[in-house]
Amino acid sequence: MRTRYLIIALLALVPVVPARAQPAATGAKVAVSGHVYLDRDGRPGRGSADDGVADVAVSNGMHIVRTDAQGRFRIDADPGGHVFVIKPAGHRFVAAADGLPAFWRKVPEAGIVDLDFGLAGGARPGSATGGSGADDVQVLLFTDPQVKGEHDIDYYRRDIVAPIVGRHPAALGVTLGDLVDDEVQLYPALNAVTVQLGVPWFHVPGNHDVDPGSTTDAGSLASWTATYGPDTYAVEEGDAAFVFLDDVIVQPGQGPGYIGGLREDQFQFLARYLAQLPRERLLVLGMHVPVFDTGGRETFRAADRARLFALLKDRPHVLLLSGHSHVQQHYWHAARDGWHGPAPLHEYNVGAACGAFWSGAPDAQGIPDATMADGTPNGYAVLTVGGDGGYSLAYHPARAPVDQPAFTQAIALHAPRSLRRGAYPAWGVFANVFMGDADTRVEYRVDGGPWKPMRRVERTDPRLLVENVADDLATTLRGFDRSPEAVPSTHLWRGALPTDLSAGEHRVEVRALDRWKGETAASTTYSLQDAAP
Repeated sequence: MRTRYLIIALLALVPVVPARAQPAATGAKVAVSGHVYLDRDGRPGRGSADDGVADVAVSNGMHIVRTDAQGRFRIDADPGGHVFVIKPAGHRFVAAADGLPAFWRKVPEAGIVDLDFGLAGGARPGSATGGSGADDVQVLLFTDPQVKGEHDIDYYRRDIVAPIVGRHPAALGVTLGDLVDDEVQLYPALNAVTVQLGVPWFHVPGNHDVDPGSTTDAGSLASWTATYGPDTYAVEEGDAAFVFLDDVIVQPGQGPGYIGGLREDQFQFLARYLAQLPRERLLVLGMHVPVFDTGGRETFRAADRARLFALLKDRPHVLLLSGHSHVQQHYWHAARDGWHGPAPLHEYNVGAACGAFWSGAPDAQGIPDATMADGTPNGYAVLTVGGDGGYSLAYHPARAPVDQPAFTQAIALHAPRSLRRGAYPAWGVFANVFMGDADTRVEYRVDGGPWKPMRRVERTDPRLLVENVADDLATTLRGFDRSPEAVPSTHLWRGALPTDLSAGEHRVEVRALDRWKGETAASTTYSLQDAAP
């Protein structure tokens, strides 16, 4: 597949700085110049008909310049670092040889080198929008494929990717970290599966993407940057601006060996980018480690969170995306978290593609159950960007039919199969509303009767408890790894089942009001039986 790159002339040489080192305040830089051009002739290299593209942002990871009327730019960069283009809406990157977007180039260590970066006009063929902002833009959100071998890559292909190839209208996609489970040599094989989706795909590093044995944060992403380029960059699509940030700070010998946070160069890049981004435009920040703390301890550096919030507080439309947790939840940052914007700041912690690390009993196709500890099935999410800073989110369980409405995939129910008629009504139906939070209204009814409110409960999902007990009682392994131990879910509701009805089967309907998709629904049955005296 053809590759286009920015024409870059290296005018000076200095010793290489480690890939993740913060740029020095002083010291020699490499003067980088080149062009951004529009690929019109379809041939390798810049042809006579390939005009320069004006006013395109180009960055070294900390500073940003814009191309002139002829598409030319000039920027100082660290030797061994990266120069990348911030894709403007209405254009797309030509794919590199590995099928990923060719938006970056490493600054060579020696010699004068000419390199080209080309942009193609319009969105990808068949996408929902041309990038004009007039139509909605869909973005596929993956996190934590976390493959550790060829078997897991095959699960990822058959469970996540293959069912939606050619059957989605997304304009781009992103994986929010932990592509592999410390097996960085698997990047090429994993990429070969992901690019089958046929959309420009971007990546964020996770804590399991660092080079095993790394002793410093600065040198921990050598394999990552060789494959995916810069660990902090921006992409514009439709009415949204996406900033993808490495927020894993490697700390060898301390706790888990890492903590969430951001570096000084990242703050400088973000501040400069936001200074030239229209205030009303939707800003989406994609990271791996959640910005909120988990487990009763500091998992994201408080000082970095405060500094990030200070940069964002005056922007009316901001969405944070994160992965890492292998559960799914919405978190609304407020004053208790140090957020002082006019409205709570929404962070969507996306459910993992691998679910619970590809664990659980396999199905008839040999794919592990992979349900996460909060009862959410493994899968992926779709972000839809509208106009005026608006957006919506939907979660899609793995292998759920693409042409089936999302509202029919949004709830999982658990109810007893049978109860004694006339017994005290101490048993209930449980509804796991995957995209629910404390403000979600969930109701149920039996046999078409009046709708009644269900009560939100933070407890374990009985569906996963069934798997836990089955694993406990099995005398042989049910799968390679057993399902995770169930933990309290943040999106579980309960309604008591009546026992004063006639003997026989009864239908239970549950509906939830999704803040984006409207009413979501599911149903199940239970039976009442007369016990012998």
